[in-house]
Amino acid sequence: MPKVVDHEERRRELAAAVWRVITRDGVANVSMRTVAAESGWSSGALRHYFATRDELLAFACQQVLARVTERITALNPQGEPHEVVRVLLLETMPIDTERHVEASITFAFLALGLGDPKLAAVQRQILVGMSGLCLNLISHLLPMESRERQVSLARRLNAVVDGLSVHILASHLTPAEAVSELDAHLADLPT
Repeated sequence: MPKVVDHEERRRELAAAVWRVITRDGVANVSMRTVAAESGWSSGALRHYFATRDELLAFACQQVLARVTERITALNPQGEPHEVVRVLLLETMPIDTERHVEASITFAFLALGLGDPKLAAVQRQILVGMSGLCLNLISHLLPMESRERQVSLARRLNAVVDGLSVHILASHLTPAEAVSELDAHLADLPT
């Protein structure tokens, strides 16, 4: 009887290999050859799933988005509104090893998206997702504010989270320092 292959699981395995290459060697060193070596596959077998490096990179980035979204969706934080917002935002910040890898991959795509429309489309999905999360959180936190004010505060919150994440990735802030700054920003929001 022929072996049944779960093609989606294989694609996810390859995305994980891309993440390891990016984390260890940087996004510039991702190639069909390096990912094949990392995954233990031949380049030909890899090409059965992804025709190009860009296709492989786009899928790897989409998998990060799916992972973070799934994790946030599974949470059901309880408590004061500010604490709920904090818990959900921390899922997007590189404050532990898993989230550091995810953020490294996400921010690596910023530069890649500048020169490649397909990768830019994936990057837009991530930016739109984060923007939507921030708007939902601000709407939950400040339901009495006008929609215009909510949008403005959500944009600021998004910028704070992204900025703190970049500072962690660049080793300018420790995760604890960034969490402290996020807490200070949330405390400054109107109640």
